[in-house]
Amino acid sequence: MKKLIVSMLVVTLVGLGAFSVVAQDKGPEVIKLPAKMGEVTFPHSMHQDKIGVDCAVCHHQGAGTKCTSCHGQNTVVDGKTAPKFMKAAHKNCRGCHEELAKAGKPAGPTKKNCKGCHSGPKKKK
Repeated sequence: MKKLIVSMLVVTLVGLGAFSVVAQDKGPEVIKLPAKMGEVTFPHSMHQDKIGVDCAVCHHQGAGTKCTSCHGQNTVVDGKTAPKFMKAAHKNCRGCHEELAKAGKPAGPTKKNCKGCHSGPKKKK
């Protein structure tokens, strides 16, 4: 009986430890996105920590899913083809920045400031 209780305790502790490691993994601190207009440096951890964006806002197919795993891959979701990544990013990212700006809150770059995001080297053809 003692062996069973000890075994169950060990399994529980290992499970909790594994869960805490997975919960701590918030992905990369910064994500570099090549683009024709100039590379975008996306401050991933800042959006998580300082802004408190819920992961599901961007990762609508599940936490940890990369945008380009659906967008630009002719992936069909709910009978519709997922838009290319550029269109999705401009709608979601820039759209969120514009909503924040309209509400008088600190916001990231908007349509009027393309180089605010596209500040890196241009994507080679």
